[in-house]
Amino acid sequence: MSKRWVLKDAADGVLIQQLSAELNIDPVLSKMLVQRGITCFDDARYFFRPRALHLHDPFLMQDMEKAVLRIEEAIARNEKILIYGDYDVDGTTAVALVYSFFKKHHANMEYYIPDRYKEGYGISTTGIDYAAANGFSLIIALDCGIKSVDKIAYANTLGVDFIICDHHLPGDELPAAVAILDPKRSDCSYPYKELSGCGIGLKLVHAYTEKNNLPFEEVSNYFDLAAVSIACDIVHITGENRVIAHLGLQKINTDPCIGIKMLMEVAGRKGEYTISDVVFLLGPRINAAGRIHDAKNAVELLIACHEDDARAKGDLINLQNTERKGHDQQITEEALGMIERDEALINRKSTVVFNQNWHKGVIGIVASRLTEKYYRPTVVLTRSNGHVAGSARSVLGYDLYEALCGCSDLLLQFGGHKYAAGLTMAPENVDAFTQRFEEVVSTSITEEQLIQQILIDTEVELKDIESKFFRILRQFAPFGPENMAPVFLTKNVYVSGSAALVGSSHLKMSVMQPGSAAFSCIAFNQAEYLPYLKSGVPFDICYTIEENIWRETRTVQLNIKGINLSEN
Repeated sequence: MSKRWVLKDAADGVLIQQLSAELNIDPVLSKMLVQRGITCFDDARYFFRPRALHLHDPFLMQDMEKAVLRIEEAIARNEKILIYGDYDVDGTTAVALVYSFFKKHHANMEYYIPDRYKEGYGISTTGIDYAAANGFSLIIALDCGIKSVDKIAYANTLGVDFIICDHHLPGDELPAAVAILDPKRSDCSYPYKELSGCGIGLKLVHAYTEKNNLPFEEVSNYFDLAAVSIACDIVHITGENRVIAHLGLQKINTDPCIGIKMLMEVAGRKGEYTISDVVFLLGPRINAAGRIHDAKNAVELLIACHEDDARAKGDLINLQNTERKGHDQQITEEALGMIERDEALINRKSTVVFNQNWHKGVIGIVASRLTEKYYRPTVVLTRSNGHVAGSARSVLGYDLYEALCGCSDLLLQFGGHKYAAGLTMAPENVDAFTQRFEEVVSTSITEEQLIQQILIDTEVELKDIESKFFRILRQFAPFGPENMAPVFLTKNVYVSGSAALVGSSHLKMSVMQPGSAAFSCIAFNQAEYLPYLKSGVPFDICYTIEENIWRETRTVQLNIKGINLSEN
């Protein structure tokens, strides 16, 4: 699949030179800092040296005082408190964090995770009824609830109070909860708006410790859980999130909680974890619990106090992840086969595939894989509880939620955001939806949006990549949305030695420029370029720079994202 190479806009040259002089670093590095909004020494110090003192005052968040006061009252009166959260990574880490903290200060507590298949996402009537029937007078809802106006009103009739800790965008009306912690509230002046749901839970704990003069270690003990949520919920890794992610990765790599330690063991990876490792090794295993069976297994692992209990849960979740991968692979192959056998489907600007026997728990993953393959808005559908349920994914720049709004008369319900959504419909509407969705996408998407983009930070010469450059570049991490690993462009390189296949589709080689050292490279899924590279003709590459560790030997490696032969 061809990809567009897009070079970021040039930064202010004067600022670049000033910052380079202040920090005594290469102008290429200063340019990338300016691109990230870092324009002076103090900004750079905050960026390169994240510290706990950079965390914001939790009481700047609207309703935080109300939330802490209500929890203090509940503890003083020995009320039963229920910690309620979603079944994904953000929700389960949030529940584990808040439950673990308050359980040390109040014994009369439980947690509740809704069933993905019976209750669906967010606050459920079933969950509220459970709380009322079992004498819970306060529910702390995490990673959900900001749009549950009717559900909170129902809870109020049963004498069940809610504290909502959410990070999603509110609707026109806020629920009638005791307190609503959400930086995206229009009346909330909290300085950072992009916290994860677990991050909101961390700030609640932070506020409670400050109010009750508890040591800060009671907050920092949970940075690892918060870092996992930040990584896996794909929130911005800027500002306060970057501070938490940085400190959380330090804890993951030095002193993780027992549950995360067991997850790392079953994942089998040795060495230091990065945000990417958390996303691809820990996140899927936590998610697998709710996709395959019950997300409570994930919470039980993350709150475990004894290694034997945690190891048993870790092994169980690892098995569920293996089962999840089996469903994922099978359904992906079946979906790709459906598309490849249908010429009309291949030539569309959208993908909608349906099989009533597909496992609902993995259709979101399959939708992501189909989007990667064909790079167009994609919906994967299956039967669930008498209806047809779907997961949808989009491409860069295209508003999937708006497209679904154009099909709303064919849907029972839908929700999500620009790039990911969920939906349900009556079975008889599948064909009509497939046609309508294609019509909406075809008339609103641009040809440019249908070509995958590689966003390049800056152009460099290979000779510029020396030890100091790489040492400073590593400090740009942790990487994630709004602070992605820098992508570099280098023109007119040539293969040094030989290029070879690794597996069936990956390239392994070394490249040079006149006057530079040779750099080892890996190019995933780019085997089609091998015959050209062997000819010895120069070519352009775009890539990230990473550290490759092999048998305790560390080397700099270029991870090639694109090869351009067009000008040769």
